[in-house]
Amino acid sequence: MRAAHTGLYVMMGVCGSGKSLIGDELARALDIAFVEGDDLHPPHNLQRMAAGMALTDDDRHGWLLAIAARLREAKRAGLGLVVSCSALKRSYRDVLRSVGDADLRFVYLAGTRALLAERLAKRRGHFMPPSLLDSQLSILEEPSPDERALVCDISEAPHAIVADLLARTTSPRSA
Repeated sequence: MRAAHTGLYVMMGVCGSGKSLIGDELARALDIAFVEGDDLHPPHNLQRMAAGMALTDDDRHGWLLAIAARLREAKRAGLGLVVSCSALKRSYRDVLRSVGDADLRFVYLAGTRALLAERLAKRRGHFMPPSLLDSQLSILEEPSPDERALVCDISEAPHAIVADLLARTTSPRSA
């Protein structure tokens, strides 16, 4: 019988990077829960984004606290969890670490603007319009080395990204 995986992961990146797809696949592979971070946005945030208006730091604060609360609950229960959250700025990631769990791991899904724009142009039925890509890229602060983020190139196939993440999250040296 295999031991339960208790890692806490935040799939981060701009819109179109694959946070939900990769996060869900990683969670299934680790046999832990996945939380769609967008589901934790208050209605006001969803309305703003759907109208093509970028969120402010103030708009995001309550949302980040809600995500941090889910991470903290999982930690207290001894359960692993994968959450999708853009976590675009270091200060946002700091909130998730300080309120959620200091040892959570960020998985940064990195890609070129051209690839992200191509993906967003093909996406249907999502509240986030492609016009917000540039606003997200303009505030993106890529994780610095001291944050120990796992960086993934989104030009790779989703199954290859997940396989790489599994190798990095289940090896003894990644603990």
